[in-house]
This record gives sequence, C-alpha cells and structure tokens, in this order.
Amino acid sequence: MEVLVFKTNLSSQKNIRQAIPHIDQLPGVSRWNIDRHDIDNVLRIEAHGLSPRVVENVLQGVGIYCKELE
Repeated sequence: MEVLVFKTNLSSQKNIRQAIPHIDQLPGVSRWNIDRHDIDNVLRIEAHGLSPRVVENVLQGVGIYCKELE
C-alpha cells in the first residue's frame, strides 16, 4: 500500500463533488481524503500500484489542479 499526496485546488464541496467520480475510478485506490483545512487542500490517496502521474493527468484533464507533493 502506498500513500500518494497531492496539492490541489479542491477547496469547495462543488469542486470535491466534481472530483469524486474521477478519483473513485482510479485503479488500485482503497481510500482517499481531502484536507480542506490545509493551505494546499491536500489530497491523500491510499492505493496499490497507482502512478502519481495518472492521478495528476486524470484530475487535470477535468480542470482540477493537482500536483504531487514530495
């Protein structure tokens, strides 16, 4: 199990609702959450074998800012 961490612009319920189906369809995801109280609106994804680039590409493809945090 890997934990992937991303900076996003998911700051409102509307943005999060837009992202839910796209995050849920990612392969290997077991759990995820968004910390809207963090300045970076951190998205944490627990997954098996999921590339951070796939997450970035999927979310950026629907207009959501998403950048992996090191």
